[in-house]
Amino acid sequence: MKRAPSQLAEVANVTQRLAVLLNAGLAPSSAWRHVARGRPAESVVVAVAATGDDHGGAPERIVRASESLSSLDRQAWNSLAAAWSVAGHVGAPLAGALRTHARALRMLVHVQREVATALAAPVATARMVLALPAVGLVFGALLGFDTLGVLVLTPIGWGCLVIGGGLIVSAVRWNARLVRSATPTRAAPGLECELMAIAVSGGGSIVKAQTVVSSALERFGLPSDGDHLDEVLQLSHEAGVPAAELLRAEADELRRAADADARAGAAALSVKLMLPLGLCVLPAFMVLGVLPLMVAVISSTVAGF
Repeated sequence: MKRAPSQLAEVANVTQRLAVLLNAGLAPSSAWRHVARGRPAESVVVAVAATGDDHGGAPERIVRASESLSSLDRQAWNSLAAAWSVAGHVGAPLAGALRTHARALRMLVHVQREVATALAAPVATARMVLALPAVGLVFGALLGFDTLGVLVLTPIGWGCLVIGGGLIVSAVRWNARLVRSATPTRAAPGLECELMAIAVSGGGSIVKAQTVVSSALERFGLPSDGDHLDEVLQLSHEAGVPAAELLRAEADELRRAADADARAGAAALSVKLMLPLGLCVLPAFMVLGVLPLMVAVISSTVAGF
């Protein structure tokens, strides 16, 4: 079954447009309706735009509309829902946070494209090599050798089918595992620090902001940033400086680190994908395409004497 295309680019686009419209002074409900215009009826944006209130209904609509999506896409939509929810709860301006979130999503979209680029050449090569056994069978038949009969009617051919099929299945699984290891698993690194920056910008206490952010992360099923938040808050307290800018700087740093790791993984992927090609796909071609032809040639030669 063909995998559904990623929605990360759409989430980034929607988030950026919402930020611009909100910054221009539109009400949240009106901004959602403008962004939803012209989009498919089944899209998350249209489902959210159907709500009549501003901050109250949008996060829940996002969660419900994105339930059937992949883990990464659902996490991207839910991170938008979390930012919307926190800003509405503390009364903080949302446009700036959405701009930052859109930038993080665009970075992740770029990494996804790098992974697809790294995968393109090995996949094309593997498909070409997998087609060679059929070419070998046709070539043998044109030369007058019963290669297909050897492959399906003899014990040697059965062994070739078992070994070659096992190698191909191993290559497919190996490729899938390598791609998964190079694919980012977090749609919004640094989100907890960013949400905390939104929460403290609303003018409330640090303790209340932490409660709001923790509740949002749990409510929308989003991962935390580990000890980074506590370290930044401790630094802010010891230095006697506002926490918001420190939190945003930490969120930016976490995003840059995640982006660098993802780019490194994508660059290494193109090399790693050569391993299943050389160790599984090419031997499968030899077993399924070349060996039956050799057996057919030898059999016909022996029978000719």
